[in-house]
Amino acid sequence: MNKVLLFNPRSAHKKYRIPNSILQVAASIEGLFDWVIVDGNREVDPWQKIVDYLKTGEFKYVGFTVMPGPQLEQAIPYTYKIKEQFPETTMIWGGYFASNQYKSVLNSGVVDYAINGPGDYSFPQLLQALEKGEDVSLIRNLIFKKEGEIVKTVKDDLLDYNKLPRLSYDKLDQFYDIEKYLGKTYLGEKTLAYHSSFGCPFTCSFCAVVPIYQARWKGLSAENIYRDVKYVKDKWGADSIEFHDNNFFVSEKRTVEFSKLIKDENMVWWGEGRIDTIDKYKDESLAAMRDAGCKMIFFGAETGNDEVLKKMDKGGTQSAAQILEFAARMKKFDIIPEYSFVLGTPGDTPEEVMAQIDGDIAFIRKVKEVNPDTEIIIYTYSPVPTEGSEMFDAVLDSGFRFPEELKDWLSPEWEKFDLRKNPLTPWLQPEMIDKIRDFETVLNAHHPTVSDIRLSQGKRKLIRSLASFRYKNQIYKFPYELKALQKIWNYRQPEIQGF
Repeated sequence: MNKVLLFNPRSAHKKYRIPNSILQVAASIEGLFDWVIVDGNREVDPWQKIVDYLKTGEFKYVGFTVMPGPQLEQAIPYTYKIKEQFPETTMIWGGYFASNQYKSVLNSGVVDYAINGPGDYSFPQLLQALEKGEDVSLIRNLIFKKEGEIVKTVKDDLLDYNKLPRLSYDKLDQFYDIEKYLGKTYLGEKTLAYHSSFGCPFTCSFCAVVPIYQARWKGLSAENIYRDVKYVKDKWGADSIEFHDNNFFVSEKRTVEFSKLIKDENMVWWGEGRIDTIDKYKDESLAAMRDAGCKMIFFGAETGNDEVLKKMDKGGTQSAAQILEFAARMKKFDIIPEYSFVLGTPGDTPEEVMAQIDGDIAFIRKVKEVNPDTEIIIYTYSPVPTEGSEMFDAVLDSGFRFPEELKDWLSPEWEKFDLRKNPLTPWLQPEMIDKIRDFETVLNAHHPTVSDIRLSQGKRKLIRSLASFRYKNQIYKFPYELKALQKIWNYRQPEIQGF
């Protein structure tokens, strides 16, 4: 039987992150197909590693997991070269990019199939059908071309995570020493990256998760999360966890159960959640989380403008008042709230867009007054193809379009597009981008992130003192002296580089 090569392209984050998505796919075909992993983050020359495998003639199927942004740097040219040099291979892409930008992916002529969401069932079914020469059109979560037309099969129900095969950490360890994935971060000396759930039950119009999971969420039980974490802790020495779920804290019951299980393991952890969800947690639940090592939680605050929150289809009950009140509440429990804001959303006039930016800058300052420990992440609005969304409709009306050709995503501006730092939206004028970036520079100087473990107390004190006059007097223009220091010190922005 033909073998399967699975490739994880290099990302913007550090090498310590275990490639959970590839491990998930590998687990789905364990016992059905022999497979190997090539991790672009760990290989000096990943292309040569791929070629060495494909030259054997044993690998007919190649699977790439592709996120938008930096992973495209390897994913796109490698795919073209594989099809050119090994045309008999079947190329299969999965991940957010393949699901959301499937037209440019499949029209490229070099990708044969795209997995539309979770591939735990569709990927092995596809491989088995191809081996037997069977029709693939009844396989769910699949996108492909037939007679020149793109075919999207029926979306599968969200899978029960607890019934899926366990991740094969031991087999990954045969390819790459797992200890080297457990890097030193703000959370600990050996931080484990872990994914415990699928999807999110909300429909935010700017989120890439929404078109894929359609407001659905399923998670591992607290016992199974603890089982996996405990295994990696005992075998390889993990002392901290980054939960990379889209929304780890959907279930208060699950969170509290996990907190009770992990409490005596002395592990520090971080995850992503929603303000209006966790604000409903009981005080004793928040206390249990902190006692169990929960140190920081990432929240999508998005904006201090209630009208814009509605346009974002944020759902739930989140409001500007709640964002402020919740920051104060988290301080009582000594859990750092990491608030992300999305500036530069569409408006009817340039004046309206600028007013929204000014309003959010003022609101961010209020957050820091309520709880100075709050970490602030600033993104610039980048559209996601969410059909039926009022905000995305406004984006299309403005004349914005995604690239139609796959290779066009390799241009520098599109490569950075999904990092939400360098938007190509027509309503954002240069002075608007400058205002956002300049404020971000002054804010990061006056309130350096606690997650940059390389920034000494002396450096923190120096840059804070330099930024003090600007911040207090709201003078953000041309902060060249602060930008210079941040560049010299290689100031770490967690939204781009992780912890």
